[in-house]
Amino acid sequence: MIFVDKPYISDFLRKTIKQNGFPVVKTEIAEKLGFNNGLNMLDEEKAIQQAKSSENILIYTTSENAIGWIAKHLSSTKLPKKIELFKDKAKFRTLIEPMYPDFYFREIQLYELDDLSLENIPMPFIIKPAVGFFSMGVYKVTGPGKWEQVKEAIRTEVHRAKDLYPTEVLNTKSFIIEQCIEGEEFAVDAYFDAKGDPVILNIHKHIFSSNEDVSDRVYISSKEIIENNIDQFYAFLKEIGRLSGVRNFPVHAEIRRDRNGSVLPIEINPMRFGGWCSTADAAHLAYGFNPYVLYFSQKRPEWKEILKNKEGKLYSIVVLDNSTGIEGTQIASFDYDRLLSNFEKPLELRKIDYEEYPVFGFLFTETKEQNIFELERVLKSDLKEFITVSE
Repeated sequence: MIFVDKPYISDFLRKTIKQNGFPVVKTEIAEKLGFNNGLNMLDEEKAIQQAKSSENILIYTTSENAIGWIAKHLSSTKLPKKIELFKDKAKFRTLIEPMYPDFYFREIQLYELDDLSLENIPMPFIIKPAVGFFSMGVYKVTGPGKWEQVKEAIRTEVHRAKDLYPTEVLNTKSFIIEQCIEGEEFAVDAYFDAKGDPVILNIHKHIFSSNEDVSDRVYISSKEIIENNIDQFYAFLKEIGRLSGVRNFPVHAEIRRDRNGSVLPIEINPMRFGGWCSTADAAHLAYGFNPYVLYFSQKRPEWKEILKNKEGKLYSIVVLDNSTGIEGTQIASFDYDRLLSNFEKPLELRKIDYEEYPVFGFLFTETKEQNIFELERVLKSDLKEFITVSE
């Protein structure tokens, strides 16, 4: 069964649901999002009974907003606690301590920020909500001076984001401090099958504009990225599956490889692939298969065949987050046509209501490796060049 919820449902996922007859749980928000007549709708009581009667039922959520429904209605099953193992970053770090016994982390409350002593905390460190989403409240602290700036930025962002997501998705009362993991960063869509074996559906490399950058602006996938990493990432996820005991469980893993070649997790997001229907849909645009169908049919991508004739091509997701420093309500327009003119082969542009959410849209592109400069350009842009401010 599928739970649909805000903030976004792509046309591709809507068509996938309709064409395959996937059951959609008939929640109030599902009906508001247009999921009703002509679709395989499953009323909430039937969904509850099915989930209770089958321990490893196949469930997918389009958004972590649906975690609240699962926590409330399926509390008698093992699923809410499995989700919490991953969603709560402090609990996740505790889960994987056997894999990384020397990794530093600690949980603090928002009200403890001013009294926190930096004396025994390794520099640099990352601070982020223990239950978070979409890089909100994520900061890198390089020293005492930076810490004062970060505390003020956290308070400002907490106030701005307090009504955007349910507390099961973004809870800014509790934060986790952890040592900074240096190295290449990757985003991996996968699911654990009925036996707990991981199936990798896509790999993106997350690129940054600087060492201070923690934004979600550009993710790149390619034949080389997948072939060079899939075996190691499979082994990593296999161990995560062993520790957590999850089955029939989709995930979006964010991981880093340090300078010694070791893989360390940043976080693993439960019950979904990339947020906003991003990375899963990107796999279809780039490689032609449907990750949602593979999950529900318990099949694996035939990567050897899929990656034929993909040499020299980069498939990217450009997250057009509002980095202008100007509130969306103060922006009259965003010049999407001008943005598109900066890319050789846009595959799809998704415009987002930037007055409601702090993002202008998502752009999927195909780029020749020699033209990577077009990705580097948007990576460094604050996007002010594309906006018109209200008078």
